[in-house]
Amino acid sequence: MQITLPDGSPLELADGASVRDAAAAIGPRLAKAAIAGRVTAASHPDVTLLVDVSAPLHDGDSVDIVTLKGDDPDAIDVLRHSASHIMAQAILRLFPGTKYAIGPTIENGFYYDFQLPEPVTETDLVRIEKEMAKIVSQNLPVTRAELTRAEALAVFGPAGAAAPAGPSSDQPFKVALIEDLPGEETISVYTQGDFVDLCRGPHLPSTNKLGNGTFKLTSLAGAYWRGDEKNAMLTRVYGTAFATKEELAAHLEALELARQRDHRRIGRDLDLFSFHEEGPGFPFFHAKGMRIWNAIIDYWRAEHVAAGYEEIRTPQILRRELWELSGHWENYKDNMYFTQIDGQPFAVKPMNCPGGLLVYKSRRRSYRDLPLRLAELGQVHRHEMSGVLHGLFRVRYFTQDDAHIYCTPEQLEDEVRGVVRFMHQIYAAFGFSDVKIELSTRPDKSIGSDEMWERAEGTLSRVLDAEKGADGEPLTYVLNPGDGAFYGPKIDFHIRDVMGRTWQCGTIQVDFAMPERLDITYTGADNEEHRPVMIHRALLGSIERFMGILLEHYGGNLPTWLAPVQALVIPIADRHAAYGHEVLGALHQAGIRADLDERSESMGRRIRDGQLQKVPYLLVVGDKEQETREVAVRERGEQKGSALLADAVTRIAAEIAERRLPA
Repeated sequence: MQITLPDGSPLELADGASVRDAAAAIGPRLAKAAIAGRVTAASHPDVTLLVDVSAPLHDGDSVDIVTLKGDDPDAIDVLRHSASHIMAQAILRLFPGTKYAIGPTIENGFYYDFQLPEPVTETDLVRIEKEMAKIVSQNLPVTRAELTRAEALAVFGPAGAAAPAGPSSDQPFKVALIEDLPGEETISVYTQGDFVDLCRGPHLPSTNKLGNGTFKLTSLAGAYWRGDEKNAMLTRVYGTAFATKEELAAHLEALELARQRDHRRIGRDLDLFSFHEEGPGFPFFHAKGMRIWNAIIDYWRAEHVAAGYEEIRTPQILRRELWELSGHWENYKDNMYFTQIDGQPFAVKPMNCPGGLLVYKSRRRSYRDLPLRLAELGQVHRHEMSGVLHGLFRVRYFTQDDAHIYCTPEQLEDEVRGVVRFMHQIYAAFGFSDVKIELSTRPDKSIGSDEMWERAEGTLSRVLDAEKGADGEPLTYVLNPGDGAFYGPKIDFHIRDVMGRTWQCGTIQVDFAMPERLDITYTGADNEEHRPVMIHRALLGSIERFMGILLEHYGGNLPTWLAPVQALVIPIADRHAAYGHEVLGALHQAGIRADLDERSESMGRRIRDGQLQKVPYLLVVGDKEQETREVAVRERGEQKGSALLADAVTRIAAEIAERRLPA
């Protein structure tokens, strides 16, 4: 038979040859390095499958050999998926009687969920890693088998004649997964030594392809089986793996940096916010945290006024009928909270859109009113499982910086373009210039007609294709098929922080469906009623989450305009306290958030404490400063010399007013 290589050249192979055989025919080095293959069948030229090296080829197939050399995401995915199986095998060896559930790859790593016969702690991770290293060194071949439903149930069901007792027998979570599969489907399993797992694959051809020293178990967490709190609580073990020791070391260094910059730690150290058992998943903001919050909101409001938005506010709780009419009940009720008022069912809002639509409907609208841009800092509640709660990043209530734009179909493209530009402007002000864009199209579960979706998707793609970035180059974006909102396609904006992590914050969603479902109209120039288009839009996404991102991006050393304490006055001795208060008054009069530290501690201790509190400016006053009406300035730990009080105040106030970013 003949196959085609990535460069278009043909390769003759014997009938029944595998991906491994194709690699060997190209060269022995490639055969040794091969871990998988990308195969496009002649009969299905639009579908490329990632397969094991043992997978058979057929005449006319196109083949690309996958190795761990280079930056191939498929290769890393195969490596990490195999690492999760090796970890599961190690845990079953160390903890006999363990029941294993699922073990997928995730961004930067993998995890596996287990029901363990005894508690496992972080100190056990080292033991598990050592057992994984043994499995790697044993160089166990990894083989795939295709089973019928009955055969697969025999493997993972209780031990019996068909399945002798072993680590893979009596695995109820695997049985449940098999029972959920269509009966006619062939079920694939992978075996390495005495370990068998239910899996689609592909996997490394042998365990030693995962080199020792290239993997690390990172943490433990609780997770409900299938994410349902009514099900069993399992232990989730997280890990990561890389092609080389050097890549792993670089990743672990980045993780340590992230640990040092953890916003939960910074929030505690700087007295910004806290969490309490009385309100799990509900952050409590302290006075200094509110200073940051208000600085963000003040900027947000000023920019929205300049951009032609009006701010509104809608209720927290609305009748169930509204959520049914909007489509949220059908598509989102599992994430909502409910209550009753006067015996009638109500829901706590998980989104602001339906309330905003009622504001639009509160009076007749004319084409002269459009585009109508209504912004809302709306507090929403969403039922999140306890296992996924994470500081300010995943909470059960948060504030969306929402806006809904109502416009004519003819205005739609210009309005979307304006929001795209507004998005970049806002991110740049906070220090985020590296922005990744995704265009997400219609999901399987959606409302609205095909025509609505085609028109909305076409508008978003045209805007992105025509827009240019700050560098004058065309915007680049990634297509994300099937990941749109249930009511419309969307553009998502992902900002990249100083540690290289990306965070999805902003979104633009074009919605033709909800205006129809809630029957909103405007009177056109022809004096007839027309249906407006609705743009759902958030810039920061969640104010709480965005604050957490800022804290980690800057390591708590926020730009002066965002810092909770922008200047700290430190009198050297008691006799300088009066002048210290005068300096504090001058700062306050200029609108600068300032405090005075006149504790009896040494000056050195107070300077150190001010630096630990990440205060941008420390202003020290002693005999000389008091006499000359000056302050000794320390800017972010660096001595800047003395300056006249008026000049220092003017300089700090100007930095705040201009929202300068740290150099």
